[in-house]
Amino acid sequence: MAEVVFEKVRKEFGSTVAVDDLDLTIDEGEFVSVLGPSGCGKTTTLRMLAGLEQPTGGTIRIGERVVTGVPPSKRDIAMVFQSYALYPHMTVAKNIAYPLKKRGVRDPERSERVQATARLLELEELLDRKPRQLSGGQQQRVALGRALVREPQVFLLDEPLSNLDARLRAHMRAELIELHRRIGRTMIYVTHDQLEAMTMSTRIAVMNAGVLQQFATPADIFHRPANVFVAGFIGSPGMSLVEGELISEGEAPVSGGVEIPNRGGAARLRFRCDALDTALGPGMVAESAAPGSVTLGIRPEDILLGTGEHAAVVRVVERTGHESIVRLNADGTPLIARASGDTPINAGETIRFALRDERLHFFDGSTGRRLNADSEEERS
Repeated sequence: MAEVVFEKVRKEFGSTVAVDDLDLTIDEGEFVSVLGPSGCGKTTTLRMLAGLEQPTGGTIRIGERVVTGVPPSKRDIAMVFQSYALYPHMTVAKNIAYPLKKRGVRDPERSERVQATARLLELEELLDRKPRQLSGGQQQRVALGRALVREPQVFLLDEPLSNLDARLRAHMRAELIELHRRIGRTMIYVTHDQLEAMTMSTRIAVMNAGVLQQFATPADIFHRPANVFVAGFIGSPGMSLVEGELISEGEAPVSGGVEIPNRGGAARLRFRCDALDTALGPGMVAESAAPGSVTLGIRPEDILLGTGEHAAVVRVVERTGHESIVRLNADGTPLIARASGDTPINAGETIRFALRDERLHFFDGSTGRRLNADSEEERS
């Protein structure tokens, strides 16, 4: 196992900045996902760590060793790709053993390590088969086995489940979680699928346009997104983002808005937009928040349908069985709510709703940064 550190790492392709001054420390034994949309720099980050790309600037460390400029074969890492890249003419046993053979590991040690890896991944009954005789999930486990058998310090996984169907992906997620628990090695997992990142990771590094947006636990990223991008990207369905403004309580009355008590004894602020008109209880913004443009974020589960002071027209109801995703139009503002699957809601009807005030999110309209008072110090 080893800690992995990126210090001001930058990668340019001509005039394009793929990774912009990345500072990231991954602790020994963590399972970290690098998450973001296509083109955000996540795969380039992994390739630089693997040695397949050289950074334009900055330093990469694995453990105590600086590996910037070190060949991939000398970095003590193993990589699992989206493509399984198995040798079709070799058996499962020979595919798993191949990295050891290339390194000059001789029998009986090679056979012992192949058998141990096969037991770990439940491949013992498949060792004499060739890849064409395996299912997609079995081929994925063989690819993992070929990486595991090397016993590296760090595992790098580049969207390894993308080629599997939804049911098999869910199964393999559970397998990877259990595998990480058993071997305790540092794993870095690149994905654009937030469900994979949220369910498997110790922490998640969210990237956009080459810039690290937030590095935190799945719970923190979901409940306390650092900025508008993270708020909109994490969650399925995503957070409703409503543009508005903060005004001081002493300003002229408004026809709609959300009243926000700032710190104890400080001036009260009010969120104003066309769609909402309610007074908040204890949901406070940070002391640094000042009157000006803001974005209000509302998760689907924090819109309570069937009661409350607000009204909206139901546009679409997406029924999935156990729940319904309800798309609303509130005076021209689109909102997304989540309801029980047996809730009687139909497109075209007008429905009343309330908000879970304590769970609302506020972001600066200019910078996109979070304005909520999330710490005890800010709330006291």
